[in-house]
Amino acid sequence: MSLDRFDTAILNILQTEGRISNRDLADRVGLSPAPCWRRVKRLETEGYIEQYVAVVNPKKLGMQVIAFAEVCLDNHHPDNLEAFNTLIQRTDEILECHSVTGPCDYLLKITTADMEAYESLLSKTLLQTRGIRSVNTLFSLKQPKSTRELPMNLAQST
Repeated sequence: MSLDRFDTAILNILQTEGRISNRDLADRVGLSPAPCWRRVKRLETEGYIEQYVAVVNPKKLGMQVIAFAEVCLDNHHPDNLEAFNTLIQRTDEILECHSVTGPCDYLLKITTADMEAYESLLSKTLLQTRGIRSVNTLFSLKQPKSTRELPMNLAQST
């Protein structure tokens, strides 16, 4: 299914205002409430909207370190991949995992309270996992932009 201007407007607004009422959403996109509600439900059913979340400030929770870990595996044997996938699913500090091209196999986004906690995660968890050959870490010094909003102007429309 392709998206029309109403769909992209709905998605654009919901990305920044997930708690907006259907009535207010309908007013903002130029629809009456019933068709707007049906469109939102269809966008949910078809997987355009995966979930609604609250964005929590990590610094308020004491998460001071953001690290990006480049992980190289020994090989892609099923046992190694299973151990790695189990690790990333069970480790709360790992926020994201991307299979990537280039000199490493995976890029992890990790948050911890401090450098000591990161070092512990690295030495006691990551480097102890079967199949992980090496981990190279980059630390975020500043975060001039952070968003989960997708650019709706690039979405395919009809």
